Amino acid sequence: MPNSTIPKRPGAERGRGTRIVGRALTCAVFALAGLLFYISAETARGTSLRTDNSLLRLSDVIRQRSTQNQQAQQQLGELQARADELAKQQGQSPSDVAQLRALQQQAGLTALKGPGLIVTLNDAPPGATARLPGIPEPGVNDLVIHQQDIQAVVNALWRGGAEGIQVMDQRLISTSAVRCVGNTLLLQGRVYSPPYVIRAVGKTDRLRAAVDADPTIANYLQYVAAYGLGWKVQENADMTVPGYSGTVDLRYATGE
Repeated sequence: MPNSTIPKRPGAERGRGTRIVGRALTCAVFALAGLLFYISAETARGTSLRTDNSLLRLSDVIRQRSTQNQQAQQQLGELQARADELAKQQGQSPSDVAQLRALQQQAGLTALKGPGLIVTLNDAPPGATARLPGIPEPGVNDLVIHQQDIQAVVNALWRGGAEGIQVMDQRLISTSAVRCVGNTLLLQGRVYSPPYVIRAVGKTDRLRAAVDADPTIANYLQYVAAYGLGWKVQENADMTVPGYSGTVDLRYATGE
């Protein structure tokens, strides 16, 4: 401990007392430091604490689970198709079959065809800078797609009368939630990277009008002009969005 941190005190007896206290504090500091090194070593278990290896391993786990979820959804879709076929073979009345199909279509469980709109959002190109005079240089968050950008497009399409919406390769249903982790999209247990493609079946003029009128999208378009974020809107006269193939069971938490 530096002498400058110890104030000078008059008297020999008090000086000796100060030195004893100083030695005791020094021993305590070294003991505490040793304990911290031990805890760090046990926590790291021989690995470096100043690396991103743990984050990389977590990313690998997320992508592995995403692949597993995709395979499980495929299997679930096949089982649902077999269950529907067995239900038909059990001699249900035509009205029951028609009612079941109508309910499945309303729930988004069957494929949907018709005219619609395709909206594509993408991060700005690497090294993007301000494109307009008087605009400040962008920060990291100015150059990537955020959760609210995707959600704004989805909400606008619903308001525009979309009969069904597909984000990437998945159909949205009433319990679907759009979430972003960093610059990746997490949707129904699977992970996606940009560009993000959103398809909606419905009347194209109403869909486009709803997108054009949305204030959050208008704000996003300012960043498109300023920093080069990706934005494309296309009409399609005959598109198909798939039926939802995941589980429809509700999961919720309870507290005691």
